Amino acid sequence: MEQRASILTPVLLVGCVIIMAGFAVRASFGVFQIPIAEEFGWARAEFSLAIAIQNLAWGIGQPLFGALAEKLGDRRAIVLGALIYAAGLVLSAFAETPFAMQAWEVLVGFGIAGTGFGVILAVVGRASSDEHRSMSLAIATAAGSAGQVIGAPLAEGLLSVMPWQSVFLVFAGMMVAVLLALPMMRAPVASKAELQESMGAILGRAARDPSFALIFLGFFSCGYQLAFVTAHFPALVTEMCGPILQGGVLHSVGITTTSALGAVSISLIGLFNIAGTLTAGWLGKRFTKKYLLSGIYAMRAVAAGVFIALPITPTSVLVFSAVMGALWLATVPLTSGLIAHLYGLRYMGALYGIVFFSHQLGGFLGVWLGGRLYDVYGDYSLVWWIGVGVGVFSALVHLPVKEDAPGRAAMPAT
Repeated sequence: MEQRASILTPVLLVGCVIIMAGFAVRASFGVFQIPIAEEFGWARAEFSLAIAIQNLAWGIGQPLFGALAEKLGDRRAIVLGALIYAAGLVLSAFAETPFAMQAWEVLVGFGIAGTGFGVILAVVGRASSDEHRSMSLAIATAAGSAGQVIGAPLAEGLLSVMPWQSVFLVFAGMMVAVLLALPMMRAPVASKAELQESMGAILGRAARDPSFALIFLGFFSCGYQLAFVTAHFPALVTEMCGPILQGGVLHSVGITTTSALGAVSISLIGLFNIAGTLTAGWLGKRFTKKYLLSGIYAMRAVAAGVFIALPITPTSVLVFSAVMGALWLATVPLTSGLIAHLYGLRYMGALYGIVFFSHQLGGFLGVWLGGRLYDVYGDYSLVWWIGVGVGVFSALVHLPVKEDAPGRAAMPAT
């Protein structure tokens, strides 16, 4: 009982390590857009499609790994996910055609699913007390942001001393290495009441619930915005940002090119999101989650609209990265916490995985459409404004969610 009353349990700490490593690799893929395109002469849409397929495979794999974890055990699912992740990175390193790269990114996507939020947050949720669950989910989510802080700059630094293929191999080794911490992850099982309800009964109850459908639809824009920015923002900054003056403040801290600024912008988003996600977890315990989610999506839409409407400069890039970062993964602990509140913890992984599939459909569209429209129009303005529109949609669609409806939370049907 004492362990469950503490926030920083071994389960949470190991979960943070795994998510941090997985997201460090995932968040770095935008840095490879230009190097890979230049080496092979690919159109921007080709590698964009590979990342888009990765996001779609992640979405498809998330409910599968959630169900696998609940049937065979959390640690077995995580081991499988990490090994698939590493295999996908190794095979991608030897890809020389767009089709090969796109095919192997399916493995990377499934690997992210097995080591990402769907599995880890369900374990962390079960290992946390009711009092600390919202903050524990926020801490685990913030670990993904910490990975993002180091991922893009690490990739940029490694690319300065080795080819992109070798960087992929280094990242594959990192994913295998995190498994050394896995023996410490021992989560308690669900409550007796939750064990009495089958997965089919829970899924059926969720499928008949209009609020679950609204949460599913609302998570779409989160995936669209995050995946597009992760995959294309470094390239956007590199090509659209005005030149950085020598001797300026940015130059004094080592940012001397727009490509370096692009990598730092992804890191800055992750840095600010640590605070933003922890704040969301704290607020989620005290305020209605659906209103918090609606507010986050509305603020994202405003931030993105202002950024693209104004001239893109090093200053505006850094300001936008900080603002967007504070809102970046703040939706995750609120969405996962809302699902746990409405449907209990026993099958949280599978239910969150289903909702997350919508997130990854948005991610697929954001990444692929970004590359496709860039090749057609030569810039990212149109796809950016589409992202603003879907953000407004998500802000509105969360408002009718019946978060406090009686009789739905945690208790099995009789």
